[in-house]
Amino acid sequence: MSKVFKDLNLQLDERVEEKLNLLSPNWGSYRILKKSVDARKSPHFVYSLEVFDQNEKPPEDNFQLEKLSQFKGTKPLIIGAGPAGLFAALRLLERGIACTLIEQGSPAEKRIKGINRYWRYGELDPKNNVCFGEGGAGLYSDGKLITRIKSPHIPYVMQRLVEFGAPDEIKYLSNPHVGSDKIRRVIPVMRKKLLELGCDIRYDTKVSKLLTQGSNIIGVETDLGEQIHSNHVVLAIGHSANDFFQHLSEVGVFLEGKSFAMGVRVEHPQNLINSIQYKDKAEHPALGSANYKLTHHDKKTNTGVFSFCMCPGGYVLSSGTEADSIVCNGMSNYKRNSPYANSAVVVTVDHKKLFGDDLFGGFKLRRQIEVEAFNLVQKQGGTKQLPTQNMLDFLNKSLKKQVNKGSSPSGETLVPLHEVFPEDLYKSLSKGLESFENKMKGFVTEKSQVYGVETRTSCPLRITRDKQSLESISHKGLYPTGEGAGYAGGITSAACDGINVADAIYELYKSSKTDQALHLSQK
Repeated sequence: MSKVFKDLNLQLDERVEEKLNLLSPNWGSYRILKKSVDARKSPHFVYSLEVFDQNEKPPEDNFQLEKLSQFKGTKPLIIGAGPAGLFAALRLLERGIACTLIEQGSPAEKRIKGINRYWRYGELDPKNNVCFGEGGAGLYSDGKLITRIKSPHIPYVMQRLVEFGAPDEIKYLSNPHVGSDKIRRVIPVMRKKLLELGCDIRYDTKVSKLLTQGSNIIGVETDLGEQIHSNHVVLAIGHSANDFFQHLSEVGVFLEGKSFAMGVRVEHPQNLINSIQYKDKAEHPALGSANYKLTHHDKKTNTGVFSFCMCPGGYVLSSGTEADSIVCNGMSNYKRNSPYANSAVVVTVDHKKLFGDDLFGGFKLRRQIEVEAFNLVQKQGGTKQLPTQNMLDFLNKSLKKQVNKGSSPSGETLVPLHEVFPEDLYKSLSKGLESFENKMKGFVTEKSQVYGVETRTSCPLRITRDKQSLESISHKGLYPTGEGAGYAGGITSAACDGINVADAIYELYKSSKTDQALHLSQK
């Protein structure tokens, strides 16, 4: 009979096996359930372990799914090959339901060529960029699997990613990280699996509009005029499909404004963050690159400021989707060995308070700030570079210090970045940074610089859906999914939401007489 040991403290040079020899002398094998770093005093590791006797074997991670034994219905149609769309497709296929997956961009291997041209020359491919293309926005600008949600699907997502080539440790690390370099190799393997299971994948195909009969969805039309019919359309379009959000409004799909966050991305030398977090253990090889998570709440204005998408040993990336604007994001490779650490520092934007009944008020503000950031770079003689300012100058509204060569492959151009934001938002950012300095001494420093603009943290609206069926509350057969629908934020939560929607569709097929679906065969 296995035993579970929780919250075991191990020193940096202490081996798990040494600890087990004291706790369970006759142990045969073990598996790690959770591992984290506690850096509050003297840095050390905290483990939770499941320990097995010598005659026991750890159970295999095997997710048995109920599935249809026969499928004769209309194939569901999934729009968008980001984490939500990919995992929705995988789940449907594993449950015996054939589906079609449509992506406006190209496969990941071709997509990166367009991204590299944008970073190197400033030539934007509107269908293949950091936000659009197979793998979604997280493929080239994230690499982290950290999530705040509590979902029973998280172990399934992690296990499938490991099967497709992600490192096994993502199943137990408290801050799981696959790395942008490794996840680029995971996605093609996942694609191969989808094709083997019978998925019809159509790349370089942009959906231009929904096809409806009254309030029922009957399919979609592409930008080439092709009509593809389906009674179940999974809408996993991501947070930056501005033109399609407008189309949804025009055809009467129920939308509501949603609060979101925007701000800047700050970059420090990684060794500085290591020394702040790990103190005298900063150079210990077992620790690697330190991260941080910071929050500030202004009670007077009821405004929150927080760090987001922290990238230890990472890079700041230009990640816009329009040629006349600039957006930044961050990512880390698996080894997190860049000499820089970066993180978004963003302010909550209350939709009702700022925009009232203006459904697209958040999009308008986002667009205004992104265009202004682009114009500032152009005025300074820049082209493709990210707008950048020394952190102390940003707080003092000055331009006394030159910016340093940082991690961005697009380069940096010195601009008065503080001028980009509305005054209230700028003040909140400033107060937040000052608060972070109180929590992490040395955070506010001339060694740090600020990049603009971090505006795509989440979608500024929600495509509201029924809590039970997960269909749009205005259009039957339309399943808003993931970040673009306002129901996720990050790779893991988007993947879990795609699974939720796929399971809802499965339940519908399972009970449908018209689709002649027979069920209860085991995978």
